[in-house]
Amino acid sequence: MLLLEIALVFALTLYYYTKERRALHMLQQNLYNENNRYVKWVIKNKRIAFGYFDIFLIVLLLATVLVQEVPVYRNIFMILMIVFAITELYYLMNALKNEKTKKPLVTTARIKRLWITLFILFLVPAILIFVNEELRFIMFAIMMIEIVLAFPMAFLANVINKPVEKCVYMHFAHQAKKKLAGMSQLKIVGITGSYGKTSSKNILNDILSIKYITKPSPKNFNTYPGLMVTVNNYLDKFDEVFIAEMGAYARGDIKQLCDLVHPKYGILTTIGTAHLESFGSEENIQKGKFELIESLPEDGVAVLNGDDPKQTSYEIQNPCKKIWIGIKNHDVDYYATDIKCNSKGTKFTLHVKGDKETYEFETKLLGEYSVYNILAGIALGREFGIKFKDLQTSVHRVKPVEHRLEIKKLGNMYQIDDAYNSNPVGAKMATEVLDMMPGTKVVVTPGMIELGEKEEEYNRIFGTQIAKVADYVVLVGEKRTQPIYKGLLDAGYEKDNIFIINDVRDAYPLISNKLKGQDDIYALFENDLPDTYNE
Repeated sequence: MLLLEIALVFALTLYYYTKERRALHMLQQNLYNENNRYVKWVIKNKRIAFGYFDIFLIVLLLATVLVQEVPVYRNIFMILMIVFAITELYYLMNALKNEKTKKPLVTTARIKRLWITLFILFLVPAILIFVNEELRFIMFAIMMIEIVLAFPMAFLANVINKPVEKCVYMHFAHQAKKKLAGMSQLKIVGITGSYGKTSSKNILNDILSIKYITKPSPKNFNTYPGLMVTVNNYLDKFDEVFIAEMGAYARGDIKQLCDLVHPKYGILTTIGTAHLESFGSEENIQKGKFELIESLPEDGVAVLNGDDPKQTSYEIQNPCKKIWIGIKNHDVDYYATDIKCNSKGTKFTLHVKGDKETYEFETKLLGEYSVYNILAGIALGREFGIKFKDLQTSVHRVKPVEHRLEIKKLGNMYQIDDAYNSNPVGAKMATEVLDMMPGTKVVVTPGMIELGEKEEEYNRIFGTQIAKVADYVVLVGEKRTQPIYKGLLDAGYEKDNIFIINDVRDAYPLISNKLKGQDDIYALFENDLPDTYNE
């Protein structure tokens, strides 16, 4: 009997670990439930969060309780529970092994602390099984419930750990502020917007590094914890310019970041509808992004987009210096004309307010989308005393940012990789870039997310835009892409040229087989959703 109980506890513990690993993966990808993202995901994905197999374990436990006075039957049901637990464990482990995750679970210090809390919650009843015989089946029942509610248990552990995380958070924040206070000569640039932040950051870094020792925030370290880590672990005493990318999911996020790093210079890329679901309204997005500009000191410098109505219409309260850039609007400080794009990059002519001379620029980057970001970098580069000749050289050297209109040659196909975080404006710009290319054109996309109530409408419109430029369309995820599919048909697109797959990786062989023998194939990969959106 004791051996059976030990074996059952061991099997259930392994089963619990496997389920919680998946739960923590989703919790991490949903930013540890910021703005209730994880809770919303669990509600939306009930079939993933709550397995049918767990019901069998509960039934067997109840059966064991009912026949506990009959040792033979009790042992049989316990053996069955062990078999079922091991069988399901085997299934889950194989599923995890073969699962094609785009971003695997990262075992950070926070994840380790969550694991400790989860196992304390699970092992306490497991130990009591052997300590108190009267509580044995109650403790087994608690363990079963924790297994069934593995995803809610991850949420509970996150709530329990909040005081600890707050203390850790405050410690590292204080450390970062102290470090920045000791670097009084450091020039700090903040960059925000609904999209184009990472591209602008990398472009500005390439431009300023011709004269200064620069340090951009790495990868997507654009949240408060991310910037804390950047300051504490990456910023060096020899650095002269710190370029901080600033992301936001709600009002107040950018203000909080500014209170941490105190930028003197700010670039506002473009304000759109990204993260509309968490912001709640387009007005909140506008005000949230302008928190950067309003936080600059009076002797600071703001670079703004004169083609963005959400920027030109905003009444800025800060008296700091404002520099306006544009392409369509020529009543600005810096604007571009004669934009020409091909597979090798983009050329344009720069005009400067008050300067009769014009300047020719070449870049490896693609499209108007990139020109806006370059103009912002040029404008701030001039504020930092960089000559136009050096600016031309540095812009020519700028490398495409990974997954942001990045062109790659794959056999007979040119892949235009715009997989990161698609949005209505960026998606439209990407299709315009594709339209400039020769040969056969393909669009691969799962659509756009986090657009709130307007998500379906924007994806339908996206479908009509795709129909104007693409010879073939590959939709990733049948359910999610229904609005795009409808938009394509509304535009009169041919059904036979639309293909539906469940994994973006299947797009490569599909295109190769469908267009075998053809040259000059240009495939736009627009957006690649995280694992939380797998169908």
